[in-house]
Amino acid sequence: MKQELNLTQKWDKVFPLSDKVNHRKVTFETQYGLTLAADLYTPKDAEGKLAAIAVSGPFGAVKEQSSGLYAMRMAERGFVALAFDPSYTGESSGEPRRTASPDINTEDFMAAVDFLSKQDNVDAERIGIIGICGWGGIALNAAAADTRIKATVASTMYDMTRVNGNDYNDAFDVEEARHKNREALAMQRLTDPMAMAGGVLDTVPPQAPRFVHDYHAYYKTPRGYHKRSGNSNDGWRVIGTQAYANSRFLYYINEIRSAVLVMHGAEAHSRYFGEAAYKYMVEGQAEGYNFIGKPNPNPENKQLLIIPGATHCDLYDGGEGNYIPWDTLAEFFTKNLK
Repeated sequence: MKQELNLTQKWDKVFPLSDKVNHRKVTFETQYGLTLAADLYTPKDAEGKLAAIAVSGPFGAVKEQSSGLYAMRMAERGFVALAFDPSYTGESSGEPRRTASPDINTEDFMAAVDFLSKQDNVDAERIGIIGICGWGGIALNAAAADTRIKATVASTMYDMTRVNGNDYNDAFDVEEARHKNREALAMQRLTDPMAMAGGVLDTVPPQAPRFVHDYHAYYKTPRGYHKRSGNSNDGWRVIGTQAYANSRFLYYINEIRSAVLVMHGAEAHSRYFGEAAYKYMVEGQAEGYNFIGKPNPNPENKQLLIIPGATHCDLYDGGEGNYIPWDTLAEFFTKNLK
């Protein structure tokens, strides 16, 4: 059932609007009855049916940040591009706010494909997706499930199921540690199920890891701050990713036949997520998962791109080194959406 959303009509992105694209606010529905808010970018003076790309992420961010920039840059290069707020996030519907679900978030991407497939200026046989940060893992899960997705980019990806289940670098990849985490989350549901956590620190101590400083430099400064972004403010519900800890997104990605580009910065703390996902996707050799799969039936259209010098957040907006290879992304989609 379609819900009426109160969408802001002013331009409130963290980046300026390109004079090469047209932009409008749109909404679409998911199979879970949620209405998602999105920005649709189209190249000016384009004619005929075009290839299209749906974009979301980072996890905890909104479409006014990185995903909108990615969508706009792809529209500049000739694609119809849709940046959307996930369920329970930003301007999209869903209560309680800032919660997550492996199923619902995967459906968000597939519902975006539904929407794009129905647009008069889109060729429904030429649709791809881009997932940034935590939405990189979600994008791979969607590509494994939905054969309409012909090309996928996972940029500076997190595997949110792995990090919620095992912590960073699999530091708590033992049953006892997971049990203690489950006990804490179970108690949280009784004491304060609406408690929030995980927002980027307002002040970062000098001794904090580099990636914490990098997050602050994006989410807490004019570079990337947005009032609707959980990462820029008070984060997510503490129990909002409880289901993620007991799921594993990447189980079937070794069966993705369509094209995939995994892109990561060489200096990113999260690089191991992308490299492990790529290795399993192609070879069936898993890290952080207690299983072994078969090699991919179509390894020739899978690519791992490591960008020298780039950190995790540099691939949110390019950083000071303009690290995002926009033309390379456009070439990947042009080649594989034909």
